[in-house]
Amino acid sequence: MPLPATISVKINLSGGASFGNPFILGTSQLGFAELASAIPVIVDVSASTLNISTRRGRNILQDNYESGTATIKIVDPNGDWNPQNTASPYYGLLQPLRKIQASATYAGTTYGLFGGYITEYRYTYPTGQDTGYCTFICYDAFRLMYNSNVTTVTGGTAGQTTAQRVQSILSMIAWPPAFTSIGTGATTVQADPGTTRTVLEAIQTCEFTEQGAFYIDENGVATFKGRQFVYDAQSASPTVFNQTGTGINYAGITFALDDKTIVNKATVTRIGGTAQTYSDATSIAQYFTRSITATDMLMQTDANALSLATAYVTSRKDTSIRIETITLDLQTPSYAAGITAALSLDFFNTVDITNEQPGGSTIQKKLQVQGIAHNITPNTWTTTIATQEPLLDVMY
Repeated sequence: MPLPATISVKINLSGGASFGNPFILGTSQLGFAELASAIPVIVDVSASTLNISTRRGRNILQDNYESGTATIKIVDPNGDWNPQNTASPYYGLLQPLRKIQASATYAGTTYGLFGGYITEYRYTYPTGQDTGYCTFICYDAFRLMYNSNVTTVTGGTAGQTTAQRVQSILSMIAWPPAFTSIGTGATTVQADPGTTRTVLEAIQTCEFTEQGAFYIDENGVATFKGRQFVYDAQSASPTVFNQTGTGINYAGITFALDDKTIVNKATVTRIGGTAQTYSDATSIAQYFTRSITATDMLMQTDANALSLATAYVTSRKDTSIRIETITLDLQTPSYAAGITAALSLDFFNTVDITNEQPGGSTIQKKLQVQGIAHNITPNTWTTTIATQEPLLDVMY
């Protein structure tokens, strides 16, 4: 059975460490690439791709976004992707951290699946076969930001918003504007502390100070959302999933009732300020003390630090049974709505999920998407959507 969407995988083998995807007109999608001054070496491996496995999402325990990953396997009958093959047209170009982009086109619309960098080429010959296979191990830009340091941020003056500070940090590493999406920050911050940090740590401090979100999207775009967006997103009209025919059918569902998301005491300390603590006695009596401590935050006043602590606990002091994931089988007949949902849903989109359980019980939840994983072979395609309760129940 053919796949429901047309897969595209392109690799940019251009030399030099640079961010973004300097594709040229006619070889890449407009809107997902920046123009380069030199003609890049771009190779389309779509026809030889055997498997694509991608994952992007939020770590519930650490309460932040992780680096997106992709594993892409191709068949290589000519040995072109064998780094040891001196006769390969790409010999000498198969270096770590070359750019890769995977996308899918369905009903005339192209959707990103993954945009990032190859960190490893795994070349294999199965026993008894002459044909080789190359597997690209890939990570998004979080990997690069984690391995790069900043000290004093240029332009990091007092009075910037968190969004402006994130932009200043990205500018320090020459992150391309074409691969940047910065929302509006509600919190103003102090002058940059000038300490040595990873780029990712510096940005995630802004993210927590704001109670916003920072992640790399499916096209490789560095994305920052302010807390107003995070709060407002929960009121958006949801995509409905159920098994009664009134919504999109799903092939699998997982549940959890655990303590992973409970926080009933938060202590937040800004740089130069005093510790601000908020706790919920009822939650502590029910679940013991579940605390977090955040130091060296960037807000300008202790009152702002206390507001953050209060909102954080208020949003996380209780727990209930969670729908962790639903899995969609995109090979399901007459599944246009499911295919579109699998390709278009992203972080903070709302979903309404109903599951009828044995014994006549029913669970229904309105949740937010906080993770997307695709697993694609020549004959199968499943998409797993990870969900969470809204991250911010109260606005401050």
